[in-house]
Amino acid sequence: MESGDSNIIIHVISVLFNMSWQIFWPLAFGLILSSFIRHLLPVDTVVKHLGKTDAKSLTFTTILGMVSSSCSYAAASLSHTLLAKKATLANAMAFLVSSTNLIVEMFIVLVALMGWTFLWGEVIGGLILIATVGFLFSRFYPKEVEKELHQHIESAEPAKHAHSDCGMDMSNMKHETSDCGMDMSSMKHETSDCGMDMSSMKSETSDCGMDMPAPEETGLMSKITKSAGFFQMDLAMIGKEILIGVVVSSILIALVPQEGWKALFISNDVGLPTWLHSLLDVIIGIFVAMIAYVCSVGNLILAAALWHGGISFGGVIGFILADVLTIPMIGVYKKYYGKRPTKWMVGLLFLSILFTGLCVDAIFNGFGWVSTDQTVRTLNQSGFGMNMTTVMNLIFIPLSIWYYRLGKKANAGMGMSM
Repeated sequence: MESGDSNIIIHVISVLFNMSWQIFWPLAFGLILSSFIRHLLPVDTVVKHLGKTDAKSLTFTTILGMVSSSCSYAAASLSHTLLAKKATLANAMAFLVSSTNLIVEMFIVLVALMGWTFLWGEVIGGLILIATVGFLFSRFYPKEVEKELHQHIESAEPAKHAHSDCGMDMSNMKHETSDCGMDMSSMKHETSDCGMDMSSMKSETSDCGMDMPAPEETGLMSKITKSAGFFQMDLAMIGKEILIGVVVSSILIALVPQEGWKALFISNDVGLPTWLHSLLDVIIGIFVAMIAYVCSVGNLILAAALWHGGISFGGVIGFILADVLTIPMIGVYKKYYGKRPTKWMVGLLFLSILFTGLCVDAIFNGFGWVSTDQTVRTLNQSGFGMNMTTVMNLIFIPLSIWYYRLGKKANAGMGMSM
């Protein structure tokens, strides 16, 4: 192998390692938080606040998203959890947008890297996008497709009936769920006893005669264990998509120079009408985001490169907002919701982001808020050293490993190992 090829490989591996280090703790935190919400948050609470789509519910879900996550994959898991808890699709999508684009970490990096103009563009764009998503998904997402989406979610929740099934396969026992698989025709008064003397077993009537955990394990640790089961199932479902996304992103950001992105853009010298030039730039920005998502920080670094490559202000905002439309993320949506619901979801998200990018471009250019001499400030991409990223990873790496193993053991005990 030539030294040049060796250097390229080392550079790609270095970018991959740095990126993985940067996104690990927010990803782990988001997925762990999602697992607790899925297990502990009462359905009626979600239905009460997010069971219908209006200005109040969109405000609530926006605030919830802002304080929840900074990683797209974790945000997708959390929005899936809200849908499983009977939130409306519009509210779940608004949460997805707010938890990936209206977060403190992104605001800090935007100001440090690109300046205050882009921060306000992101804030205004994020709010426009949430309102647009709420409108389009509540009005134009087909009801029959939404029904199919919810059926797919329900079919993928193996833990839903686990505790009443005693860990057994109940698919062929529709009329025998209280019999523990025995002929109960002559035992009318013993249907809940599994054919055993239950007089001294008042606390074990749902155990089907199995040895159950000691009472002390049914409190806090029991809740943590059950939540960990959801964490393990989430990783089993979308882990491959996350890995593919990080690897592909690392290769692109390592190998494609800034000049390479410039070839995608339409020169101002072409003489197109302003609205058409803006439209094409926003579409290009969304397209680049779909194939080149790199993570929260890396996404903004690439956004800066696109800005200096000649893309319009609205195109940059469209690119940043489109982190929910990357190819790996679409793969996650298919796993969560099925193919047809995902197609409609992607289509409406694309239209929402396109509309938002055009609005932001018109607003900022119309008021003269876009400066042509925006400068990229130096930002150290390396997450190594004694900083916030290192401290959080030292906490979340061992915590997530322990939590995953706990969840895998719990699911295997209920016959649901994945």
